[in-house]
Amino acid sequence: MKPRVVVSVVTFNSARYLAACLKALEAQTYDNIEIRLWDNASKDGSLEVAAAHNRALNIEASKRNVGFCAAHNRLISSTTSEYVLVLNPDVELAPEYVDILVQALEGDPSAGAATGRLSRWFPGGTGMQPNVEEGVLDTTGMYFTRNQRHLDRGAGNADRGQYGGREYVFGASGAAAFYRRAMLEDTRVGEEYFDESFFAYREDADLAWRAQWMGWRCLYVPEARGRHVRRVLPERRADLPPEINMHSFKNRFLLRIKNMDPGTYLRFLLPITARDLAALGYVLVREPSSLRAFPSYSTRFPRRWRPAGRSAGKGERARGKSVPGSRTYPSRSQSRRPPDNNRRRYGRIRRQKSTGMLSRPSTAEISKLEGPGVRIAAYRR
Repeated sequence: MKPRVVVSVVTFNSARYLAACLKALEAQTYDNIEIRLWDNASKDGSLEVAAAHNRALNIEASKRNVGFCAAHNRLISSTTSEYVLVLNPDVELAPEYVDILVQALEGDPSAGAATGRLSRWFPGGTGMQPNVEEGVLDTTGMYFTRNQRHLDRGAGNADRGQYGGREYVFGASGAAAFYRRAMLEDTRVGEEYFDESFFAYREDADLAWRAQWMGWRCLYVPEARGRHVRRVLPERRADLPPEINMHSFKNRFLLRIKNMDPGTYLRFLLPITARDLAALGYVLVREPSSLRAFPSYSTRFPRRWRPAGRSAGKGERARGKSVPGSRTYPSRSQSRRPPDNNRRRYGRIRRQKSTGMLSRPSTAEISKLEGPGVRIAAYRR
């Protein structure tokens, strides 16, 4: 029997693109799919659009906006499927998207997540673009820079096939992230897969970082295609609602507080500090409403991810690794001093990816990690 896939869709005033999103899900060639939708108190008719959809949907309506993270957590925890596709309502997938990613993860037990190649969907466009060369890329996976910005590879660039091969990336964009259930269970904190302290924005990077610490890989699969309306962009920040900007500002620090070890912070102290000062200066001068983020840290700190000794993550067990300790999250020392050579090789690449993809390992090391048809993503310098 084919593995079951649950598609988790959260709407908040998403009526404009929702019908196209649901129609594309209905057209998926993979037939063991369940669609679950949570509406965060939309006022634009999103619920009516969902209710009018031909295919049966499991719809839950909230009386208030509980946030992207909490809504997806409720949908994911209410199912037991082998795979979960977290999908934005402004994404339209090609018919083979789910089928391709299921096959990719079934063939790579060390990968806990996968992402396809998304192009930009511009308002007023029609249909899936026939040639990838004619499109503009939205994301081909996530990467980090020296100053700890997490960005989408290829975003805004013309798609000329430059990301045409399968490779491991830091993480999947939450717009259309395909997760293995075992990875989600391995990395969750309490009952939360996405940390609800984030509310919305950057939660996908937080989950990707946790997965990296636990030994799970993320596989980029270019054959799986879709398109996405990218509305939250740095150049549009002044036009975005203050609440969105506040959470984005808050979460850029919360992400590092939870996941970055002191050694990495010291290594990149200068570029990180320069970026932080620039962000703080912008908020002080242009966006004082985002200063509300600072008082909120007093309640976020107790919820932060506190690493300790633990048993091997399932991503590591998939590669035959073993780590002694209790069932919690990995300490930085354990991650830096793995018990065997295979883990040591993988640990080196994982740390480099977690800290900005700054130095490329040797060809010999890569060959021991790459699977059939898969290569390690280029490291950003």
